Amino acid sequence: MENTLALLLAALLASPVLAAPTPIQKDAESFVNAYAGYYQGLYTVAQEASWAASTDVTPEHDGMRIAANKAMASFTGSRFAIEQAKRYLARKAELKPLTVRQLRKIQLEAAENPATLPEIVAKRVEAESRQSSVMDSFQFCLQKSTDGACSKPVTANDIDDLLLSTRDLSVRLQVWNASKETGPALKSGLAELQALRNAVARDFGFSSYFALQAADYGMTTAELSAMLDGLLRDIQPLYGQVHCWAKHKLAERYGQPVPKRIPAHWIANRWGQEWPGIVEGVDLDPYFKGRPQEWFVKTGEDWYVSLGFERLPKVFWEKSDLYALPADAKRKKNTHASAWHMDLENDQRSLMNIQPDTNWFKTTHHELGHIFYYQAYTRPEVPVLLRRGANRAFHEGIAELGSMAATRQSYLKRLGVLPADKQIDPTQWLLNEALVETVTFLPWAAGTITAWEKDLYENDLSTAQWNARWWDYVSKYQGIEPPAPRGEEFCDACTKTHVNDAPAYYYNYAVATILKYHLHAHICRNILKTEPYACEYTGHKEVGDFLKGIMAAGATRDWRELIKEKTGSELSTKAMMDYFQPLRAHLQKENAGRDCRWE
Repeated sequence: MENTLALLLAALLASPVLAAPTPIQKDAESFVNAYAGYYQGLYTVAQEASWAASTDVTPEHDGMRIAANKAMASFTGSRFAIEQAKRYLARKAELKPLTVRQLRKIQLEAAENPATLPEIVAKRVEAESRQSSVMDSFQFCLQKSTDGACSKPVTANDIDDLLLSTRDLSVRLQVWNASKETGPALKSGLAELQALRNAVARDFGFSSYFALQAADYGMTTAELSAMLDGLLRDIQPLYGQVHCWAKHKLAERYGQPVPKRIPAHWIANRWGQEWPGIVEGVDLDPYFKGRPQEWFVKTGEDWYVSLGFERLPKVFWEKSDLYALPADAKRKKNTHASAWHMDLENDQRSLMNIQPDTNWFKTTHHELGHIFYYQAYTRPEVPVLLRRGANRAFHEGIAELGSMAATRQSYLKRLGVLPADKQIDPTQWLLNEALVETVTFLPWAAGTITAWEKDLYENDLSTAQWNARWWDYVSKYQGIEPPAPRGEEFCDACTKTHVNDAPAYYYNYAVATILKYHLHAHICRNILKTEPYACEYTGHKEVGDFLKGIMAAGATRDWRELIKEKTGSELSTKAMMDYFQPLRAHLQKENAGRDCRWE
């Protein structure tokens, strides 16, 4: 494999197209195009190997994933790529903006796996593949026999269902503890990755791996942190009211005194990143029971088509892995929903575990949003290296618009999910949206997990402090506490998939949430001329045209310029805060006279 790569790189270096004389633009463009050709081929092989390892977890497939990722890392981090990108960027004033953007992507790719540290890069690829394998194959256990064997295995879906349904606090505690079992199994692997990821980033001149990821925004760590801190300050008055109402409601439900901070096992989500099942009268799960799994995907596709998008490609239906496996299945698969652009062309797939409930209905609309985003920028005008979102949050923001649309009452009634005469109190509906989709999510995404990963990489946080620091941030940002003290034998941060295989990434979801409301407000007020809360845009192709105008650009434009041009204003929390203002006013009345502090 290494000899083959060496030959490929030698051929690239010796290629006549690279020997083109000045002007520098022609020379740089020739390099970028040649690089992109090799990149696309290796990327496709790596995606196929990762797909196999995620949909059929075996040591053989894991080995294939390691080999393919090593090949990709060897190419993107080659000295040749680093030196050429640096040489051309030194004369960026003489280059076209599109060429400069591609060269910067080449630089950032190289910084992930620089050839200046071949042993470190190889170790990182192997360590990341091992970590993925541990996550993919891990068996949760609700009960163990006296000999330590698992007598009651459960899946991640089982854990989520139990935390949502049972009101027995002793059972909830048992389930919550089971959900944290992956932490110790993943801690040593993450410690290894902490050092390896920082090593490659620092070799390229970044202060840490966190700083390398912030560079995708065109920001330093300090600038990104300031943006996120501002977001959290803006939403704190609303979150404080939501938190206060929820802790009183949960204390009443469980017959317990009202706490300052909410015990983690009181909440239906394992990390407290969303709080479903608290608001009464808005449970939609019964309306989805019994619906065929295929209906979820077909319905999501129909929604996007109603906006003017093309139908899903044939390959999507042939190669996606969409449904939960039966209990007696002979293979294991990753349980985390994801969308895949396999070849940066038309092979677009999704990995899901669809079950007939509200969460999977929303998730299906979300994941298909990624697929239609892939379709929008897969066109000759967008170079292969720029076939991605304007920044990483844009993909999630567009996908979240689909998830948001999936819970509009008018849409659900049109589908026949909700009876035509079913009326859900609008304030309760808005409260549930705040608890399940938005307001409770932001302190987790922009606060807890981001602050912890910043410490992990930027400050080289010691393993002896991991769990204590984690719960410090959970308390500070979310107002949540563990059911009992959690020592350093645990690694509760490790239980979140993204900490292991999408490091320093989660703040993208926070920015995406703000982007979702920003786009939604523009669509409703400026295109459909209606109020955002009541707005539902199924069948409006003018909305699809607006979205495609953003999506089709891929990463060819600066994200700040793109959003200002398309919506008329810079990205801010204003649209979201306006959207939830009626709820905030309602909760202030509900919480009057209560002690809402948690510090």
